[in-house]
Amino acid sequence: MRADPRGVLTGVHFMDGDHACCEGALAAGARFAAGYPITPSTEVVERFAARIPTIGGVFIQMEDELAASIAILGAVWAGAKAFTVTSGPGFSLMMEHVGLAVMTETPCVIVNVQRGGPSTGLPTLPAQGDMMQARWGSHGDYEIIALSPNSPQECFDLTVRAFNLAEKYRTPVMFMMDEVVGHMTEKVVIPPAEEIEVYPRRYTRKSPGEYKPFEPCEDLVPEMVRAGTGYRFHITGVTHDERGYPLINPEAQDKLVRRLKEKIRRAAGELAFYEEEGTDAADVIVVSYGITSRVAQRAIDLARAKGIRVGKLRLITIWPFPDEKIRELARRTGAFVVPELNLGQIVREVERAAAGAARTYAVPHAGGTVHRPEQILSVIEEAAR
Repeated sequence: MRADPRGVLTGVHFMDGDHACCEGALAAGARFAAGYPITPSTEVVERFAARIPTIGGVFIQMEDELAASIAILGAVWAGAKAFTVTSGPGFSLMMEHVGLAVMTETPCVIVNVQRGGPSTGLPTLPAQGDMMQARWGSHGDYEIIALSPNSPQECFDLTVRAFNLAEKYRTPVMFMMDEVVGHMTEKVVIPPAEEIEVYPRRYTRKSPGEYKPFEPCEDLVPEMVRAGTGYRFHITGVTHDERGYPLINPEAQDKLVRRLKEKIRRAAGELAFYEEEGTDAADVIVVSYGITSRVAQRAIDLARAKGIRVGKLRLITIWPFPDEKIRELARRTGAFVVPELNLGQIVREVERAAAGAARTYAVPHAGGTVHRPEQILSVIEEAAR
């Protein structure tokens, strides 16, 4: 492998989604990763560990996922772009530090290559059962950004985007892969480094005496500094003022938490990435994401061959959920069909956003394998009647 001076492995490759995710992280400027081995995500950091010495950075295998998730927060405040990688059981352990990253507004990326659960579940087989945990897994009120790729190419492209969004909104970003996409090997095109958009960290130009680590700019996002550069600042998970010092009263809590939510909610339209096709005159719209969207495409093609007017909405951003898009589509379609590798998670969001304007049909699957296209087709046919 040969990379340019920025570490970007340009050109046309044949690689799996886990390796493409690693290359996306490197292209986005990630120079620190901490992790603990867990199937089916380990290949991401195995590749990072092999690649990072040639670029200049650090990978550290921690004693567990709790240690990994706190290590990346420290690395960020030291000046690095950082990420960690895990799967279901490890994702559960990281939830405390998701909340800490939200509260301290620490930009980082958490990759979850999903597998069957609960508990140890199906270590080597796929599921999409962590989608609600990505949104609601930590305690308290907050918003999150979560993306879901459906190909190795998107594992590269969207990992770069995940880092850019983390930096732009100073927030943790969830990258919700699944075992099939992680282990699927396909063509991946990596453009020259100068063609890859990388959002830089928002460092302040204020003097050390003027700087406050949680003083928001116009877009509600504060600027950062790097430890050891002459600035004195305090970072805590306790409710705090703009200087970062604890302030334990309801007024401070209300002001802080509302801003943390609003900085993401205000940008919800900009953050709503999706693929839409054939929805204008559709009687049924299939809403899917991740590997299930690829199976759903075959079901859509079969349904159209039978004369059913079927549209497609593939969710790329899962959180914040694209409420406005679903509401818009609900006004002009009869039904939504929502296949997913869980027993009904995102389908509830579709139903909520549709608010009774269109019927909603779930196509659940407990995981371990993917749907058969015929399973989704049969529900499309039912919804079209």
